[in-house]
Amino acid sequence: MSGRPRAATLLLTLGALLAPSLAVATAPAAAAAEAAEAAEAAADTLLSQGKPATASSKEGDGFSAGQAFDGNLTGTRWASQWSDPQWIQVDLGKKANLSRAVLTWEGAYGKGYEIQASDNGTDWTTLKKVTDGDGGTDDLALTGAGRYVRMLGTVRPGGYGYSLWEFQVYGSDGTTQPPPGGAVKVTGTQGAWQLTVGGQPYTVKGLTWGPSMADAPKYMPDLKSMGVNTVRTWGTDASSKPLLDAAAANGLRVMNGFWLQPGGGPGSGGCANYVTDTTYKNTMLTEIAKWVETYKSHPATLMWNVGNESVLGLQNCYSGAELEAQRNAYTTFVNDVAKKIHSIDADHPVTSTDAWTGAWPYYKRNAPDLDLYSMNAYGDICGVQQDWVEGGYTKPYIITETGPAGEWEVPDDANGVPDEPTDVQKRDGYTKAWECTTGHRGVALGATLFHYGLEHDFGGVWFNLIPDGLKRLSYYSVKKAFTGSNAGDNLPPVVSGMTVTPAGSAPAGQEFTVRADIRDPEGDAVTNKIFLSGNYANGDKRLVPAQFRSTGAGTFAVTAPEKLGVWKVYIQAEDGRGNAGIETKSVKVVAPPVSGTNVALNKPTTASSAQASYGDCPCPASNATDGKTDTRWASDWSDPQWIRVDLGAPTPVRKLQLVWDPAYAKSYEVQVSDDGTTWRTVHTTTTGNGDIDTIDVAATARHVRLHLTARGTGWGYSLHEFGVYS
Repeated sequence: MSGRPRAATLLLTLGALLAPSLAVATAPAAAAAEAAEAAEAAADTLLSQGKPATASSKEGDGFSAGQAFDGNLTGTRWASQWSDPQWIQVDLGKKANLSRAVLTWEGAYGKGYEIQASDNGTDWTTLKKVTDGDGGTDDLALTGAGRYVRMLGTVRPGGYGYSLWEFQVYGSDGTTQPPPGGAVKVTGTQGAWQLTVGGQPYTVKGLTWGPSMADAPKYMPDLKSMGVNTVRTWGTDASSKPLLDAAAANGLRVMNGFWLQPGGGPGSGGCANYVTDTTYKNTMLTEIAKWVETYKSHPATLMWNVGNESVLGLQNCYSGAELEAQRNAYTTFVNDVAKKIHSIDADHPVTSTDAWTGAWPYYKRNAPDLDLYSMNAYGDICGVQQDWVEGGYTKPYIITETGPAGEWEVPDDANGVPDEPTDVQKRDGYTKAWECTTGHRGVALGATLFHYGLEHDFGGVWFNLIPDGLKRLSYYSVKKAFTGSNAGDNLPPVVSGMTVTPAGSAPAGQEFTVRADIRDPEGDAVTNKIFLSGNYANGDKRLVPAQFRSTGAGTFAVTAPEKLGVWKVYIQAEDGRGNAGIETKSVKVVAPPVSGTNVALNKPTTASSAQASYGDCPCPASNATDGKTDTRWASDWSDPQWIRVDLGAPTPVRKLQLVWDPAYAKSYEVQVSDDGTTWRTVHTTTTGNGDIDTIDVAATARHVRLHLTARGTGWGYSLHEFGVYS
């Protein structure tokens, strides 16, 4: 494949992450009509295009003020002389209520500028002040009215002047309501495309949707306040209606997704055979057509997105020539779906998402009826433009997932697990992703960034803007990307310089030290919490509260879990204003040190049974006395069982350390013998809970045995280590 293929092992299985969103919910029939009325009231109209414009200066004859109001986003521009201040203004013809201004900067942008309005062109009122502009596209919400609107540039970042591809002013003239949306089209020519809604330019400024569909009315106003105009879903059915209604009521649109097997990542709903399984394909075609018919006239519908990462996901089902045949068959089926959708709905485009630009040759060859492409790209988002150029593609695209580097893209830390980016790095990752998307002018038509999600777990902390409803630095970076400013926002605490000591050898059940520099930008009082995740130790992605105590400014003594393996430890700093800074590092939990000599190490060890072939087996008894915590003994799945070690000679025994696999003993006895025949019991328990048992013993014997009488799970018994200390 050409381009930059993503690794097959993905951090998130989106089907599982988004499963709550697919619950069926039905809204009253009147809701659609009410939502349509609200959307109509919330909509705004482009007022400035083609209107008379003037400026304080121009760089030359080809850069006049009118070029910023001609509707050409990539071909013409206004450019000023190289000094401060400079201004450009437009005469709307009559006084209008103003809702927003969209400034599409060329490389020479305004770092500091004001958007002002006037009734007479002489007396000006400032509606928006930007002090931290960084170029690209600034979409600014406005409150005010006027006939004249101008950008007054006060601070340049470099030696050039100010330069705008386009300066768009939106609002209402106060006499008529704007039309309720209209057809969505991909217009333009090769390399100069544009998405339009009702004939007006539309750049997708979006987020992927995480909360339940039924909760959309609760969260949609927050998305609107962030400058979001689009949300993306992965599945469309009866449960989608509350989301569509709430989006319309707030002036947002929805990219309606349709899930196809296998999706991205292992599992993800099964492995369809696109070469032979006509039943599955016909079923999905009928199902998709049903929901297109249902929602094609909904005012929130922006476009249809068929499938998610299935070209990638098929490698988890097939290989070799069969994989190639399946990928061709899948993308041919996507084209069949696109044709079917177009036959039902001529007013909304059709796209299809995959995880890597290596999927695009299949779409180019087999899916000519797609109106545009889509892809998910994270750490390598800035390489998409180059891949598009080198691939010779003739369709524009939308980035349907992007953000900071994912688990599959970052280097491993000292404990051998992916080194998660910091909150600051994640913030900057979203900023870079948006800049690289919008930087591909005339081809990239916008993005839906990942992810407006609430999950407070391993994956949620990595990617969610609002885990557990708390706003992160990344939330505000997205807001700034879409609106141009964080003016007036109370920002989250910043956690930096986090360390864990000892990071590679924290004794199970004992304390280790966590330290970080925790600062709040506004000086708000901060409450610190510590969480642990066993994702790498036992597959549990949840964040569970840790037992900890503060030992000084930004320093904590945290009690390690008893389960051995690599854990993630999280500092969560909350400011009491709905914001949180979250930082994470790994810690390797090891067996607590036992003084003395392990006299069982590599000694002859036997057992009542041993698993020959299951999972990582064979698992002979000798694995429990080899000194390695990554090997294990495993018994049959029955009671009772035993494992014994021959120390070779009578030996003082004062302590045992048992390192259990998840298949542990709830009840067992420790027995010793001088001859291997007659046994005496030196310890008994009926309350075993697995993980690590450290047992004091006072005996002298040649043989030591565990007599195991009740299992703690449905499996057998399994020990990583059976340590006997003298």
